Amino acid sequence: MPNALARENSPYLRQHADNPVAWLPWGETAFAKARAEQKPIFLSIGYSTCHWCHVMAHESFEHADIAALLNAHFVPVKVDREERPDVDKVYMTYVQALTGHGGWPLSAWLTPELKPFHGGTYFPPEDRSGRPGLASVLRAIAKGWESEREKLVAEAERVIGVLRGQARAEGQRPGAGKGAARPADSASGSGLSDADASLAEAGGAAFGRGFQHYYEAFDPQHGGFGGAPKFPCASNLNFLFRVAVLQGADSELGREAVRMAAVTLQKMAGGGIHDHVGGGFHRYAVDAEWFVPHFEKMLYDQAQIAVNALDAHLATGDERFAWIARGIFDYVLRDLTAPGGGFFSAEDADSVRAAAATPGAESEGHAAGKEVKTEGAYYVWPHAEITSALGTDAGLCCAHFGVKPEGNVSAQRDPHGEFTGTNILAQTRPLSETARKLGLDPAMAAASLGAGLEKLRAVRAARPRPHLDDKIITAWNGLMLSALARGATSPAECLGETRGRCLAAAVRTAEFIERELWDDARDVLFRCWREGRGATEGFAEDYALLAAGLLDLYEVTFDARWLSWAARVQATMDALFWDEAAGGWFNSAAGATDIVLRLKEDSDGAEPSPSSIAAANLLRLAAIFHDDTARARALRAIGAFQARWLEMPHALPEMLCAVERGLEPPRQAVLAGDPGAADFQALAAVVRERPGPRRALVHAGPALPWTAAMTPRDGRASAYVCEDFSCQAPVTEPAELRRLLA
Repeated sequence: MPNALARENSPYLRQHADNPVAWLPWGETAFAKARAEQKPIFLSIGYSTCHWCHVMAHESFEHADIAALLNAHFVPVKVDREERPDVDKVYMTYVQALTGHGGWPLSAWLTPELKPFHGGTYFPPEDRSGRPGLASVLRAIAKGWESEREKLVAEAERVIGVLRGQARAEGQRPGAGKGAARPADSASGSGLSDADASLAEAGGAAFGRGFQHYYEAFDPQHGGFGGAPKFPCASNLNFLFRVAVLQGADSELGREAVRMAAVTLQKMAGGGIHDHVGGGFHRYAVDAEWFVPHFEKMLYDQAQIAVNALDAHLATGDERFAWIARGIFDYVLRDLTAPGGGFFSAEDADSVRAAAATPGAESEGHAAGKEVKTEGAYYVWPHAEITSALGTDAGLCCAHFGVKPEGNVSAQRDPHGEFTGTNILAQTRPLSETARKLGLDPAMAAASLGAGLEKLRAVRAARPRPHLDDKIITAWNGLMLSALARGATSPAECLGETRGRCLAAAVRTAEFIERELWDDARDVLFRCWREGRGATEGFAEDYALLAAGLLDLYEVTFDARWLSWAARVQATMDALFWDEAAGGWFNSAAGATDIVLRLKEDSDGAEPSPSSIAAANLLRLAAIFHDDTARARALRAIGAFQARWLEMPHALPEMLCAVERGLEPPRQAVLAGDPGAADFQALAAVVRERPGPRRALVHAGPALPWTAAMTPRDGRASAYVCEDFSCQAPVTEPAELRRLLA
C-alpha cells in the first residue's frame, strides 16, 4: 500500500511512495507526529535524478527489515532538495561540519524540534568495508534515544548554537556589513567612503589571488582545475573571461585567462561528459580526463555552459564554441521544453537496460531477464550496435570516438562493472587528424560524422529514456532565460536559425513564469511548477536568477515590461531576504517556522550564490534607473562577503565579477530609435561584442525619464555613451560607437 508520499507532486517523493517505509513529507504533520510520539526524525534528502539516491533506496528503503526499524523507532521524512533548497542547506551545512564532506542522499537524525544530532550521506544497508550500515546506525540511535535522550538533545542544542554562532560571526568578521567598504552618503564616483578600506585595493588583491589560484590549479593537458572528479564550474570560466576583458585581450594575463577557459571548454566538449549524440552536458566526470561522466543532465548546467561557450566565441572568434552552444540549445529546446512553456529540471543518470546486458544484475538481487536500471545505459554503445547502424561509415565514428569491440572503459574506471563491453563516446583527436589518418577530406569527414551521429540519435531514441524530472524550477529557468537571451544576440554564424528559436523560447519562458509562478497582486514568486503551481514560495536564488534573466531579456528585446518586472522581482528579494544587520541575502525568508537556522550561501558552486547575482543585479538596475539606493545596497552586500572573497577568492568568482562592476562608475550605452530597425540592431551588436558583463544597454524611452532628451539623430538610430552621469555626443555609425567603447 502506498505511503503518504503518493499524494505529493514531487517526482522524487513519488519515487518512494511504494517503499515499505512510512514516509511523510516535510511539514507540520510529520513534526506533530514526532512531538506526540517523542521519536526522533530520520530525514532523507535527495532528488529524482540522483544515482546514489536510487542506490540507497533500492538497498535500504525497499528492504522490509530496515523499513521496520525506521517505522518503529523514527518518524521518516523525505525532502526533495530541489523543492526545498532551504531545508537542504541547513542540514547539509550540519553534515559537512560533522563529517567534512557532503552530498546526496543526505541522511540526518533530528529531534522533534528539527535540531540535528547525527548525520551523513549514503549508508550501505549493512556494515561494509569498515563503513557502518544503515541498519546498525538505526539500532544504535534508537537505543541511544531510549537510554540517553538527554545527551542527544543536548548535542542537538549545542550543534545549532555552534552553527548559529558561526553564521552570526560571518556577518561580523572584519570586512562584513557596515564595517566593510560600503557606499558613502553620496553615490558619486565609486561611491566609497574615504574612511573605509579601499574596495578597489581589496578587489584588486582578490582578483589577483583568484587568477593565481586558477593558474596554479589548471590542468594544461585536460583542461579544468585540479584532479578527479571534475565539474564544469561555469562561474570559474565567467571569472576568467572577465579577467581577460579587464586586462585586455592582447595582454599576457588576458591571453592566459582566455586560454585556460577555452582549453577547458574544448576538452569538455571532446570528452565523455559531452553528449556527442544528443547535445548537452552531463553533471561531472569521475576522472581528470572528462571521459567517464556521471550521466545525469541538469538544466542549470546546460544554461551556464552555454553562456561560457558564447563568451569563448566572443573572446576567440572560434566557431567551435558557438557550435557547443548550439548543441546545448538544440538539446534543451528538443528534450527539456515543457509544452506550456518553461523548461524541465533534469534527466536521470540511470536508465533501463536488459538484465542480460547488465553484468552483475543477478548479484544485485534481480532475476535474470528482468529489466533493471543502470548508470548510463541510455548513453553507452556496444561496438556491434554502432557498426550495424552506420555500416561503412562506422570506421570513421569508431576511430574518432575511440570505440573498441571489447569496449573502451577500463576496469579501473568502472569499479562497479556497469560499462563492461560498452563504449563511451569521447573524441580521441581533432577531426582533421582523424580524417588525415583515414585518408579522408576533412569537410567530407565532418559531413559524414554529422550524418552518422544523427543516425545514432535515431537508434538511441528507441531505447528506454532516462527518467525526466519535469518540475519547472524558477531559479533554473532564470539561468536558461539568460542563456537564451545571449544566444539570441550571438554573432556566431553557426547558430543560424537557432538565434530566432532562442529569442522565441526566452520570451515564452518569461511569459510562463509571469503567468504561472508569479503572484502579481503580492509581488511574490513561487519555487516550482508541476501539474500546477507548487505551494512553496520562492527562495533567494529564484528571485536573483529570474531578475538577472529578465535584465538580459530586456537587453535583447528592449521591451520595458521585462525591465519593470526585473525591478519588482529584485525589490521583493530585498524585502524578504535582505540581512539588515550584516548585509547580503539569506536563502530563506524571515518567519519560516520549519527552518531552525537562516543561512546565506557564501560560495558560487554548481549554481551561483544568490548574493553574488543580486549584487550584480542591483548594480545593473542602479545604472539603468540612476538609483543610488540600489547601488548602495549592492556595495554593502559585496562588503558583507569581503572577508570571504579576500580569504578564498576562488570560492566566490561571481561575487568578484560584481566587485569589479562595483568599482566602476555607472556606465550606460543608450540607444535611440526603433529597436526593430537594422541600424538600431547594428549599434546594439557593437555593445555586445565583448564577453562578460558590459555597460548597461538601454533603450531611450518613457520607461527611463532621464533618457527623454536622447533622440535619433537625423532620423537614424543613435547611440549615447554615458559614464558617471555624463554622456558624450551621439553617434550613428557602428565604427564610431566601437571607438567610444574601446
